[in-house]
Amino acid sequence: MNKKTLCIATRNLHKVQEMTTVLSPFWEVKSSADYHEMDGSDEIAETGDTFLANATLKAVATSQLISDYALADDSGLEIDALDGAPGVFSARYGGIPSSTERNNAKLLEELKRVGALTPEQRGARFRCVLVLAKGGEVLETFDGACEGAITLEPKGTNGFGYDPLFVPRTYTRTFGQLLEKTKTNLSHRGRALKKFVDWCKENPLE
Repeated sequence: MNKKTLCIATRNLHKVQEMTTVLSPFWEVKSSADYHEMDGSDEIAETGDTFLANATLKAVATSQLISDYALADDSGLEIDALDGAPGVFSARYGGIPSSTERNNAKLLEELKRVGALTPEQRGARFRCVLVLAKGGEVLETFDGACEGAITLEPKGTNGFGYDPLFVPRTYTRTFGQLLEKTKTNLSHRGRALKKFVDWCKENPLE
């Protein structure tokens, strides 16, 4: 089987590695960093107020610069006690330049500030939206979510971002403590990617 090439529209190596694990059996996977056409191009501004809007911006802009299919994601953490924050601001919640340590510290501070101290008060979900585009046109969108709760302190060193703070529903360990395979099967991005793979099987791309 000749695999078509798919560009994951990001330079985030953690995200590329996580998505490639799922996609490599079906696609020749590259990232934005692999295309000289994108050398020197400005970082695509995530100016949307939803995950779908930001993923669409990235997928369309990338697909206008390259000849391959482009798959972009926007994802983040929504916390009920914080009215859905950090949401689309998840990557830069602690300020610019982005820092995982500052993001996690601010999240814990904010939950403490509003008095959310029990798992029931710290309900949260990771949410992901994927957008597939080619030639500047959106072909399809996919979404996934994973419900859970935020811990009182970071636990585990696997994964990235908020993973050490998030315990998926029915589990006792954080994404930062779970094996990568387990996390992929449970995660918001893993669920969105499964929908994408299933769609590709039913809609062969030219």
